This record gives sequence, C-alpha cells and structure tokens, in this order.
Amino acid sequence: MRARVSRTLVLAVFLAFPCFQRDRIEEMGFWEIFRIERMRVDSALTQAPWSRWDAEAMTFVFPWGHMIPSLEDVSRIIGLRVYGKPVSGFTYPCYHDLAERLLELPIEHRSSLIPRVALQASLGLYEAGKSAGESEDEYLERLVRVNRRELVSEPEAEADMDLRRFLVLFLGRLLFATRGDAVHCRFLPLLEDLSEVGGYAWGTAFLAHQFDSLGASERQTSTSGFFPFLQLYLGEGDEGQPWLVQARPYFSRSSVVEFPVRDRFRRPGQCFWGLHDTTDWCERAKEQIDNWERRGKAVKSDATTDDAYFQAYALKYGGKVYKSARHQVDVAGEIASLRALLYSAVQDREAA
Repeated sequence: MRARVSRTLVLAVFLAFPCFQRDRIEEMGFWEIFRIERMRVDSALTQAPWSRWDAEAMTFVFPWGHMIPSLEDVSRIIGLRVYGKPVSGFTYPCYHDLAERLLELPIEHRSSLIPRVALQASLGLYEAGKSAGESEDEYLERLVRVNRRELVSEPEAEADMDLRRFLVLFLGRLLFATRGDAVHCRFLPLLEDLSEVGGYAWGTAFLAHQFDSLGASERQTSTSGFFPFLQLYLGEGDEGQPWLVQARPYFSRSSVVEFPVRDRFRRPGQCFWGLHDTTDWCERAKEQIDNWERRGKAVKSDATTDDAYFQAYALKYGGKVYKSARHQVDVAGEIASLRALLYSAVQDREAA
C-alpha cells in the first residue's frame, strides 16, 4: 500500500536529519509519530471500518454500539496536538511563486501540485525504490545513509529549506495523504514562518481529514491515510504523554471536526488545479472556527441509562450492523445480547 512506502521515506528523512532539525520537529509536536513502532499494513484491518461507517451519524456502527474517532484517540494514539490555532488560511488558484520561493522547486504556473519525484529528490531520495531481497531494516538504513549526504548539517537558511520540504512531504504524503501521486501545496502558506508551525492544532485537522476520507466513497478499495491510527490502540493511562494535560479540555466535546465538509463546501475537482479564486477559509468556515475556539460543547447523550441506549441503538441500527444479512434482525434479541455483554463487562470490572 502507498501509505507504507510513504512512511518509510518520511521516516528515513527524519532519521537522517541532524539533531537540531529533529529538535525543531519535536517542538512542532510531530515527534511522537516517529516513535510509533514500525508495523505491517493490515489491509483487512484498515478496510473493514469503511463498511461500518454511517455517513449520517458520522460514526462506526458495530453490533455492540457506536464507535466515534475522537480528539482523545488522536492525542493518545499518535500524539498530535489537538489544541492551538485552527489549521486554516488561504488556498490559491496557483502556488507557482510560493513553491519557488519557499521550496526552490518549480511547478507549473496553473498548478497546485508538486511532483512527488522532484520533492523526494530535493531531500536526497533519488533511488527510493526497494531492491530485491532487501529487508525493511536494510532498506531504511540505505535511505538514511544516502539522505545524510544531501541534507544541510548546520543551522542556516538552507536548513529551513530542508525542513519545509520535509514538512510538505510529511503532511502531504503521510499525515494528510490523498490518493494521487503528486503532493498538494495547500499547507505551504502555513510553513512560511517555521516558528509558527507548532502553534496549530494539527491533530484536529488530522481527525477532520479522517472523517472526510471515511465519508468519501463506499467503493474505495484502498486507504490513503496514516494507517497506524486505524490499527493501534492505547489504554487510558497518561504515563509518558505529558501533552494530554493541555489536550484534556478538548476531550468529550463536539468541535469543528464534525461539520460535513463534503455537503457544506464545494470541493475542487479531482484534477487538483485549485480553486478559481483565492479562498480565505477563516471567513468561509468562520462559524466552525468560532466553535473550535470556544472548545465546542460538551457531548451529552439523550439516553439516561445503559438499557435506554441499547434499546435506541438496536431500533435505529439493528438492520445495519450486519449489512450482508438476508434475514430480519431480531431487535429484542439484540437488546438481550447487548444487555448480557454489558453485565459481563461490569462483572469483569468489579473482579479486576
């Protein structure tokens, strides 16, 4: 899968960076992503949730209840900051001048895309393909070795250029990956002042991207996002995650990530030539941004008891939880089964 290759390439550049560059990346709040243990992409595990996604409720619908990806999941699993300024700004019909000035990479005058090969080559990834018989560790070590010869080793203007190119690759090909081959310039305006990058709530933007991707199409056959988010699970302990102190006020609250971007705002076409006019998203999404800055509203359920929740859930979703089922779902039986599961969980908790 593309996400696996992209993660190896991005990790190779990160490991090849001198210490001062890695320190800057840590200050930006991206460090934890590179500490996640390397894992194999489990296609079945990442594809399965799509069949359980309910676009109306914006949640996964499982036999035992709803499961909604939350800011707490993002904060705990991949360590991205979910507090700070909203990831918003301007989009332009053309990024040619901006890309040449900030990245020294040429793109076509009408384009908002950077060719992936040119971007990788600017970071020393000239021969990014994996050789036959080469293990994952050998592949990564080779990429790191080659990259170190190309990257600036001292803090200077060229080091800023290296870091911007890396961030464009990281954001465009890993964190906010799309299904195309080129890399979009949409985040480039936010990278002009590198000292401001760490002040954005990248974790919130990441979650919004996940909601948008999940609602894209029921016919998708591959994932293009950051797959560890769908494959990892971490418990609720706070040990080793000091950023949770600042993130906690945003947990269990509704926020800007939940507005239906596909219905509310017309999206650019798949050719990615960009919008016809410069768009100020701080104005266009003002209502949602204001909601975010107020930290949303506390999430409350209409169900006053567990039984009430299970009954309402079974009545609404009883026919959806098994989409391939040909028989009529026994709602009363589902409620009894869910009640039994709840009782068992309560007993296990008390025993523990």
